[in-house]
Amino acid sequence: MTSGGLTRPGERDRLIVKFAEIDWTFCLILCLIAGAGGMMMFSAAPNSWEPWAAPHLIRFGVFFVMMIVLAMVDLRLWFTLAYPIYAVALILLVGVELFGDSAKGAQRWLEVGPLRFQPSEIMKIGIVLALARFYHGVSADSARFSWWLLVPLFLIGAPTLLVAHQPDLGTAILIAATGLAIMILAGLSWKVIAAGIVSVLVSIPPFIMFVLHDYQRKRVMTFLDPESDPSGSGYHILQSKIALGAGGLLGKGYGLGSQSQLDFLPEKHTDFMFATLAEEFGFAGCFSILFLYGAIIFMALRIASISHSHFGRLSTAGVTATFALYVLINGAMVMGLAPVVGVPMPLLSYGGTVMLTVMVGFGLVQSVRVHRYSEVTSGRGALM
Repeated sequence: MTSGGLTRPGERDRLIVKFAEIDWTFCLILCLIAGAGGMMMFSAAPNSWEPWAAPHLIRFGVFFVMMIVLAMVDLRLWFTLAYPIYAVALILLVGVELFGDSAKGAQRWLEVGPLRFQPSEIMKIGIVLALARFYHGVSADSARFSWWLLVPLFLIGAPTLLVAHQPDLGTAILIAATGLAIMILAGLSWKVIAAGIVSVLVSIPPFIMFVLHDYQRKRVMTFLDPESDPSGSGYHILQSKIALGAGGLLGKGYGLGSQSQLDFLPEKHTDFMFATLAEEFGFAGCFSILFLYGAIIFMALRIASISHSHFGRLSTAGVTATFALYVLINGAMVMGLAPVVGVPMPLLSYGGTVMLTVMVGFGLVQSVRVHRYSEVTSGRGALM
């Protein structure tokens, strides 16, 4: 679309066609999840739109409109901007190391005037776009196993190490896991995958003992034995398990969850929002939300499968992998199946930066659907 496209009748017709190509069922499910989050925040306040429910719903409304606008962006423009977005995100992560704002023992934020943001959230989109562009121009044999694989390993490793040093282990895991998922989907040899799994398993004990910060190591030990310190480091997970169990099949009822209403459950509106939902709506409520998440993941993967460009397929799959990892890690964390790493449940939990990342990602997914027949110009995908 030309720069003056919005003023030309032919281009307006094209815009209407694009608008109609958006998957509106997908959008409706996103609204249902975000609406459920707002409803639970209203309950947790308790029974107040402030300080969480109203900002959550307003942000979602703004980001939803932004997602629709991004869906109109030609896929070739996403392709052109892939490396620049990654480069800017990487520079900002270095800026966090040099000039970052510290809070709660972590240096994760940058302040530019009144704006305060986490560059690691930009990198979640940047890594998807950069890897999708790289593999778009790489042959199947080279993607399976070749010296070219050093490029995606660097693209993944640099931001992962920078984010882990902030320290933000949860986001570092998300970036690394998303990158590796794209490498696998691009055709990485199963022999390399098997060797990587063995290497990771062998490196876990020394990583825990010598690389993790003390508080991160304590979280891992608490995960293994939360009852060892029930009023200290094990408090979060034990209270979460109590809330999950108390909900039973149908829950205690809206606004009647004792763990959240009496403030026994910490971070009830962010990291442990799923536990708040479980206590008030039980297994039925949890299953309903997880069903909606599963529907989003399935529909996004279907969009990936119908794209005519390799870049479109891999970028959509990468966004979907990030979203699925959010759900998997938070669900496992709340149930005591993984250490507490500060990963929220997307759209259900309170948090503007995570919601922004998710909705920008889904703007890319919708763009792939709208422009699924577009042929992205092929070229060597490496940094050249």
